[in-house]
Amino acid sequence: MNRPQYNQSQLDSAVRHFQDEQFLRRDLLKIGGAGFLGLTLPQLLSASEPTKTSAKPPGRAKSVIFLFQFGGPSHVDMFDMKPDAPDGIRSKFAPIQTSVPGLVTCEHLPETAKVMDRVALVRSVHHKMKNHNSAGYHALTGVAPPLDDQRLRELPDLYPAYGSIVDQVAPASSELPTFVSYPYVIADGSTTPGQRASFLGKKFDPLLITEDPNDPHFKLPELSLPANLSQDRLSNRRHMQRLLNRQSQLWESSTQARGLDDYYEKVLTMLASSRVQQAFDLTQESEKVRNNYGRTTYGQGCLLSRRLVEAGVKFVNVYFSKGIGGQSTSSGGWDTHGFNNTRMYKILPEFHLPITEQTLPTLLLDLETRGLLDETLVVWMGEFGRSPRINKNISRDHWPFCYTVLMAGGGIRGGAIHGASDKQGAYPDRDPITLGDIAATMYALLGIDPETQIYDRLDRPLPIAQGKPIQSIMA
Repeated sequence: MNRPQYNQSQLDSAVRHFQDEQFLRRDLLKIGGAGFLGLTLPQLLSASEPTKTSAKPPGRAKSVIFLFQFGGPSHVDMFDMKPDAPDGIRSKFAPIQTSVPGLVTCEHLPETAKVMDRVALVRSVHHKMKNHNSAGYHALTGVAPPLDDQRLRELPDLYPAYGSIVDQVAPASSELPTFVSYPYVIADGSTTPGQRASFLGKKFDPLLITEDPNDPHFKLPELSLPANLSQDRLSNRRHMQRLLNRQSQLWESSTQARGLDDYYEKVLTMLASSRVQQAFDLTQESEKVRNNYGRTTYGQGCLLSRRLVEAGVKFVNVYFSKGIGGQSTSSGGWDTHGFNNTRMYKILPEFHLPITEQTLPTLLLDLETRGLLDETLVVWMGEFGRSPRINKNISRDHWPFCYTVLMAGGGIRGGAIHGASDKQGAYPDRDPITLGDIAATMYALLGIDPETQIYDRLDRPLPIAQGKPIQSIMA
């Protein structure tokens, strides 16, 4: 694929133009005293308070588990199969019936098929980003980047992660973190933007965990007090900053990062909390439960997500893989082009689909059994789908023009299907949906008005979502 080439100056200029366009779309009357003339030093040094624009929607979800499938899973081989399509488009996997009459999925997902009556499928999601980092940023924030370029990097004018926005506008009311992200900082060459708080300030970055929850010795050194360090000594800021240095370095933080002091204060509270320690302690789960989720990094990460929302964490990002992968039957993401003489129809049934089959239905049923599914929104999605036409490597390429997003629990109407792709799964045939609509749906289900405004580093008002909630899938 020929990719357009831009130098960094062009990328930075495009981002500035993008932000100016966003600003010009806003009603100038909304700026008023909170705009440039009302800008104050405290507003420059810390995140501005959000502005609520209308009544709070009647959300049912208390938490979101965001299962991000980096690399781009194939919609036409899983949740939007086209069994009547011609050879070369039709999946090489056989379709099987699910718990929703008339709905099929692939033969390698029999347990997943049984829980599809708890799931809503949005089959007409589309955008234009063909590269992983730009598409990943779009999927992790709901906002399109200024350019579709693989070298898109973290910049202070790009949008914050969903969980960072939730942390600002509707934070958790306990010592638990609002937003947790693990077990990687995902990247394709460079770090994929959209994983942290951006212009909201470091205070709203996620609690980042880079330990492997499948490790027998899994623990959180970022949250552990050294044996010789008392709580009194920890109260000294110098000791606290030394202790948290590792955590802050993981995000390439600068000395000018806004909200740094607040961030330290927030993590200090967590250090002293037995409730936080218990939430992350997977040894409290039985061997049977742990085995049900699968003894993989992702499987134990899904189990950890259930423990976190049960404890009161409001937004959890669980990354399937650190990178796009797609060439291995034992590791990596969903980027199954068929490079280097690999074949997606060997990789998927040996690696990606078995892990999905073990984790997704297990998580949904576990949440349901514990009475948590009605108040926990589970979102399963990648940055794009894969091409309807099978390529010369008997694999599929990037395809952002139409793909499927799964949503369950937290006010979602189980068994619902919104939108449809055409006969080949190539483009929306009806009711197209943007990633801004997905974002608006998540916020609305959390009881957050999608028109709520946040402020960028120049104090310009921006909506948290650039779309509308998908009413047809909401209970």
